[in-house]
Amino acid sequence: MIESVKTNLRNLLNLFHLDLTRNLKYDRLTKSIIAKTIGSNSICIDIGAHKGEIMDLFLKYAPQGKHYAFEPIPLLYENLVKKYSGAAEVHPFALSDKEGESCFQFVRNAPAYSGIVKRKYHVKKPDIEEIKVQLKTLDSLISANTKVDFIKIDVEGGEFPVLKGAQNLIFRDKPYIIFESGTGASEFYGTVPEELYDFITLKTDLEISLLTGWLKNQKALTRTQYCACFYTNSEYYFIAHPKRKSIEH
Repeated sequence: MIESVKTNLRNLLNLFHLDLTRNLKYDRLTKSIIAKTIGSNSICIDIGAHKGEIMDLFLKYAPQGKHYAFEPIPLLYENLVKKYSGAAEVHPFALSDKEGESCFQFVRNAPAYSGIVKRKYHVKKPDIEEIKVQLKTLDSLISANTKVDFIKIDVEGGEFPVLKGAQNLIFRDKPYIIFESGTGASEFYGTVPEELYDFITLKTDLEISLLTGWLKNQKALTRTQYCACFYTNSEYYFIAHPKRKSIEH
């Protein structure tokens, strides 16, 4: 009941563009981008699916598509399996750039902060339970015959390893990718923003934009601009996307 009220309130705030927090702003912009980029048969991947907020959008805008969700927290995974039975493939793996078994920091009193390594937690006295998870790469799980259209990655700092583990898929399919990246989380995974920018733009041949910038058809971010966002956390959600002609505003 409480979760339903929270979801309805969030949707109402999004509807009227009442961005009380940056996360609410990013939620609203993400919804707009998904609505503009995927069609009824699109294939989408939700990495760090949590409670399924993004998967709900994939199913809304691509009801005839094939969708994949990844969530390594056991209780959340089980809830997703029940929720999306027959509608999406749900996997209990943590995605990275290597395969095997890994420790995973499950923050019991703030599950959204959970991840493979410990990071800064914006919660008093985080209650951390260390669990074992299976690591997989997206390249090993998604068939080369599957044309992926959209990927969302929110894994509390481990986004760059996930991207590297999907290099072949990204280069082949050129999907839209919404991902989180910034200080306070990403550096705990050894992420260097210059390296992430070069990986996206040189190895997968995509561009990186702010969510608002993409929606307004502005020029993609330069390396310097992206790194400035990363180091200052002035923005921490981005979209990697196929190259397109920019329009000056």
